[in-house]
Formats: sequence, structure tokens, C-alpha cells
Amino acid sequence: MKLTGKVAAITGSAMGIGAASARLLAEQGAQVAIGDFDLGAGEQTAAGIRAAGGQARCFELDVRRADQVSAFIEQTVAAFGGLDILVNNAGVVVAKSTTDTSPEEWERVIGTNLTGAWLCARAAIPFLIRRGGGAIVNVASNAGLVGFPNLAAYCASKGGLVQLTKAMALDCAPQHIRVNAICPGHTRTPMGDSFIAAQADPAAFVRDFINVQHPLGRMAEAEEVAQAILFLACDDSSCVTGSILAADGGYTAR
Repeated sequence: MKLTGKVAAITGSAMGIGAASARLLAEQGAQVAIGDFDLGAGEQTAAGIRAAGGQARCFELDVRRADQVSAFIEQTVAAFGGLDILVNNAGVVVAKSTTDTSPEEWERVIGTNLTGAWLCARAAIPFLIRRGGGAIVNVASNAGLVGFPNLAAYCASKGGLVQLTKAMALDCAPQHIRVNAICPGHTRTPMGDSFIAAQADPAAFVRDFINVQHPLGRMAEAEEVAQAILFLACDDSSCVTGSILAADGGYTAR
């Protein structure tokens, strides 16, 4: 197993990519802290990991709140004895144009997707240093690499997260902390499914956007994205930092 003896904190991990990552990292030997504002779903994910023989705990977390972020990291360390891996996965999307996005919606998206990742990293880094180093994986998006219509706040937040990843990698390299980002494309998750459902013609969106404009001809599964997160979290990527890995079915290769 690739993560035996490691402790991983994963934000937004009650469902979707975060839950798939929690299950996979636990299968690879990590003790996993699930952080999410949906405690019910988070507890279900943790219980499933424990039922499969892994170790997991769930803690309440709104990544926009510095006090809850600090508590989440401290609870993780108290529960498992340290911290080696942080996966910044918590994210929200508002499907609106620049002018249609309200200030409140803008603040919620930027606060969750960008500021939240910074707050979590800021709280986690001292504990990673205590372990002699570690890994931070930021879950960005292909919307952080190219623009999309009617996703102004989301594109801004994920583009900022890509650049934050590079800056953090430079800041943290002397402490042997690797910082990388993964940029998924459209992925089969509850958030991804709700985005499709909100389209004027969901069937046409899948046919014309997902199946045609993604060279692999399909959306990703959460478990596939989790495999890429595992790679960046474990020693298989021991010489990789400041890297932005697109896992988007080839969308940004065009």
C-alpha cells in the first residue's frame, strides 16, 4: 500500500470526488479525516471506510470559516497523531455570467474554492512541517485553465487556485512539502449531475458538449479523478511540485 502510516485530511469529502478520494486513500493505508458541512453524508462515507477495514473520522467543516478550518486540522491531528496529506477538494459552482452573478454568490464561490484552500493550507502547513514534509493536493478544474461562458466566479476561483498552487509550491519546497493541483473536467458527481440538470436541454448538453468536445468522448468518474489525486499525494510523485495535472478527458489539449 502506498500510504501506510500516513494521515490525510480531505475537505468536501462527504460525496463526489472527495468521498472517492477518501475511500481510495484509506484503501492505500492512510488514516483519513473527512471534513464537510454535511455531517450526515460525511459520517456515512466514514462509516463505509471503517466497514471496509480502513480508518476514518468525520468532522464538521465550512472552509470559509477560519475557526472551523483550524478546528478541523487540530481535530485530525488529535485523532490520528499527525498530518501528512491535505486534499483541498471543497468546492461550489454558480452557473451565471459576469453581470448575472451577485456579490453574495461571488463571495461564496471565491470563499469556498479559493480562500478556503488557502485557509486550510495555512492551518495544515505547520503540522506537515512537524512530520518532516508532506503533500498538498488542490482540486482545481479545467475551468481554471480555459474560460467557460456563464461560469465567471467559478473560472476566477479555479484560475486563482492554479496560481496559488504554484506560489505555495515555491513557498513550501524548503520544508519538503509538495504542492500540486489536479484539474478535472466534467465528472460524474452530485455537483456535476446537478449542473447538467440545470441546462436548458440536458441531453443536448451531454451529447454536444461532454461527448463531442471531450476527446475521450465521455465524462470522468469520481474514482478516476481520485486515482490522480492519489498519485500526487503519494511518493510516486516524489519529484513533482508546482505541477498542474489536467484530468479532463483531453478537453484542454485542443
